[in-house]
Amino acid sequence: MADFLDGMYSWVSFLPRISKTNLIEIIIIAFLLYELLKWIMNTRAWTLLKGIVVILVFYFFSYILGLDNIIWIFNKIAAPAVTMAIVIFQPELRTVLEQLGRRNPISGILTFDDGRDTASFTDKTINELIKATYEMAKVKTGALMVIERNDSLKEIERTGIEVNGLLSSQLLINIFEHNTPLHDGAIVIRGNRIAAATCYLPLSDNMTISKDLGTRHRAAVGVSEISDSLTIVVSEETGRVTVAMEGGLKRIADAEELRTVLSGIKQVESEGSRFKILKGRRKNERKTSK
Repeated sequence: MADFLDGMYSWVSFLPRISKTNLIEIIIIAFLLYELLKWIMNTRAWTLLKGIVVILVFYFFSYILGLDNIIWIFNKIAAPAVTMAIVIFQPELRTVLEQLGRRNPISGILTFDDGRDTASFTDKTINELIKATYEMAKVKTGALMVIERNDSLKEIERTGIEVNGLLSSQLLINIFEHNTPLHDGAIVIRGNRIAAATCYLPLSDNMTISKDLGTRHRAAVGVSEISDSLTIVVSEETGRVTVAMEGGLKRIADAEELRTVLSGIKQVESEGSRFKILKGRRKNERKTSK
């Protein structure tokens, strides 16, 4: 046993010593690789990655068998292939950078006022929204309602028609009624008001979205991938209610479950607002100067 331990110690002594810094680096790299693979599997990059793996396996066997001409061709196209990969994955890379910027913890504190009305939901607004959602679901009226949170949706709002009306169930139902001027597209909800209607949303490239779901659901996922918004979708075919948030879809069983989701984001926003010190200070300074 002593000889075995001595052998193990002599073998381990050849390995480089791992410091605390090395351990932290290993954890960070492992986390980044995990996030990268998870992102790849949720986009069309997964199919392209499988093709790249096939090419690498072919290159490995070419090297083992000594196929010099094929290896020479691979070596010549390796550098241009990197540029090609950047061009091919451009939409996915842009999405990753947008998500990285959105999750920056410093931005939650160093938030500067952009002139938006950031008033959060009231209970009355939640009740009106739930009432309209299930009234439309009952008669299978398609609807797409994007609720703005911390990330600005001004760019999406500019694609539609300004409404700036106090949110009510009657107004929502009237907007999405068939054959009305504003029924096509999405609405943007900011605080207790409907900011705009007939807005265009970016479509998601997520390959895991069920083929049974249409463009309305793919657009809801698309806007949740580029912002922290929450989108309520009412299916025109089935009347089913779905919520899109953080790049995913969640089917809502009933009005109480929808109330729980909406109350949850209301609570998060109210808690998060306590830490936006600089933003509140800037607003107070402007009010004092007036």
